[in-house]
Amino acid sequence: MHMTKKPELLCPAGSMEALRTALHFGADAVYGGMKRFGLRAFAGNFDEAQLREAVRLCHEKGARFYLTMNVFPFDDQMEDFVAAAALAHEIGVDAAIVSDLGAIVTLRERVPGLSLHVSTQASTVNSAAVRHYRSLGCERVILARETSIARAKTIHEAVPDVEIETFVHGASCVAYSGRCLLSAVLTGRSGNQGECAQPCRWQYAVVEEKRPGEYLPVSEDENGTYIFSAKDLNLIPLLPQLADAGVASLKIEGRMKTEYYVATVTAAYRRAIDLLARSREAFDAALPSLMAELSCASHRESDTGFMLGAPDNPGGAEGFHQEREFIARAIADSEAGESARFVLKNRFCAGEELELLSPDGVTAFTALPFLREKTGETVTTLGIGGETIAMVLPCRVRSGDILRGQVRNHRR
Repeated sequence: MHMTKKPELLCPAGSMEALRTALHFGADAVYGGMKRFGLRAFAGNFDEAQLREAVRLCHEKGARFYLTMNVFPFDDQMEDFVAAAALAHEIGVDAAIVSDLGAIVTLRERVPGLSLHVSTQASTVNSAAVRHYRSLGCERVILARETSIARAKTIHEAVPDVEIETFVHGASCVAYSGRCLLSAVLTGRSGNQGECAQPCRWQYAVVEEKRPGEYLPVSEDENGTYIFSAKDLNLIPLLPQLADAGVASLKIEGRMKTEYYVATVTAAYRRAIDLLARSREAFDAALPSLMAELSCASHRESDTGFMLGAPDNPGGAEGFHQEREFIARAIADSEAGESARFVLKNRFCAGEELELLSPDGVTAFTALPFLREKTGETVTTLGIGGETIAMVLPCRVRSGDILRGQVRNHRR
């Protein structure tokens, strides 16, 4: 296949650290929220000063910042919603991601210069809806996760002047396009207001009506039963089909995830997109290693969601796994053979096999004794997060690169 235009790689920025990491590892655009009106109320999110800095950093790197404003605002919230959007437009965000039809109409009238993207929460699954959003001045539609690749291609061909975006990686919701009331009913925290407690991930038992208080476990495995929990999405094998379908933006879920997760997944998808642009053969040859890379970050069992039809087993995804652990983040540039400076995240020992994850790829090496800068002593192990260390590496290091190693604190 010949890719006429690379799709945009759109990565999550739940915090300033995650944003910097996404940019370092090759994101074309990031999406994040302000303190209100996004559907991840418990992410770090950005206040006004942080949003200005986030937009500046993105534009400095030639990347774009999309602001998530995809709550469903009530009438008594609308004025504050519009004021926040107007401020974001003044700051220079490249688009606002909006779900509610009333919010779209209101923003188009009152903040006319602000580009609008229609959130996946709007459950768009057909070209008629895309045409309607086009008539309202929306430039992009993020399709409902229930939309297959074949249907996405049909929509793109029917309305080619509206960009199509789709999620390609990360956690999925058991509810239609994420519009779930389970959390609101059980905890009073509405997912549609950004406060989901993720009760679909909890463990459940069965109670027979005439035997109250007798909780019968639903046998699944030694980790418990997650009868609602959807598997994670992993569409990296389907990137050729997505590109052929005309999908303009490939979106990674994860505004609640760590900078290590953002680094690992962004790096893998960046490499995949670039290889596919070179040739299908280059992409196919690298696919096994790309899949292995994705397993290095915390993840549940994955599938391709609805992209090829209905999932074979839509529920029962058990807990998290990962093949590598976040050890440290580089805070200065250094050349091969020089002492490189890192901020420590997790313990490691001299003599262990570590890996440096950089935008150029992964370099394996054996850890040497290293300097603990706080005391000036050379040590062979240290487990105090936040301390600065210096260690000689056999490769070039750039600020923002990630050290990773064997898993100690997570399930493999």
